[in-house]
Amino acid sequence: MGNTNYIIGAIAGDIIGSVYEWNNVKTVDFDLFTEKSTFTDDSVLTLATMDCILSDDNYKTLYQKYARDYPLRGFGGSFCRWIYSDNPKPYNSWGNGSAMRVSPVGWAFNTIEEVVIRAKASAEVTHNHPEGIKGAQAVASAIFMARNNKTKDEIKEYVEKTFGYDLDRTIDEIRPKYKFDVSCQGSVPESVIAFLESDDYESAIRLAISLGGDSDTIACITGAIAEAFYKTIPENIVQNVLERLPNKLINLLERFSLKYK
Repeated sequence: MGNTNYIIGAIAGDIIGSVYEWNNVKTVDFDLFTEKSTFTDDSVLTLATMDCILSDDNYKTLYQKYARDYPLRGFGGSFCRWIYSDNPKPYNSWGNGSAMRVSPVGWAFNTIEEVVIRAKASAEVTHNHPEGIKGAQAVASAIFMARNNKTKDEIKEYVEKTFGYDLDRTIDEIRPKYKFDVSCQGSVPESVIAFLESDDYESAIRLAISLGGDSDTIACITGAIAEAFYKTIPENIVQNVLERLPNKLINLLERFSLKYK
């Protein structure tokens, strides 16, 4: 049985990947959940993006608020300084933080043109480097196309042509030499490829984590696209995720999902 009630694909990928970020597994055969599986900065900021869209608040304010409310979740050094700044300014980041938090944008807007504009807005409060913006736009666009029933070939072609990513590689080709890479350009294409090769939500997550590297973020991105495409996530995954989230975050997730799914 699958669950279609929650927009939870990115968060599930993050939680499943959380234990493998510093203990990479170069295989698709691993436990989806362990006692140490938990939500990280990827989930916190994805939920902050949901709140931004629901409340029509600005990204800067809510990214700071959520990061302060849920500290010690693996935020990067530059972002940590930004969180506690009195007057936070973007710091020209090309890191994948912009791509890991953008998935709600792909669900909430009705044209790909608006999705691209909104993804840029969510990215550039911190990640105003062209690669940081591009990563967020590519992920949000793929989610938008997936939820609107575009084929994998159509998604692949759009992402390649619009953002210049090389998606003509296989996971088996990438995996042996792939190392920890927090750049958008070094993790977003790989995340999309994991989705393209998958057969369902779970296989997408397993392929993403099998690459190694920044496992929670790659799985977060892959999971967001896979959920939009396959329309369902196994019930056992959804329940394991909900058990690991505070009630306040579940309530936000329910409100966003009710409005946009």
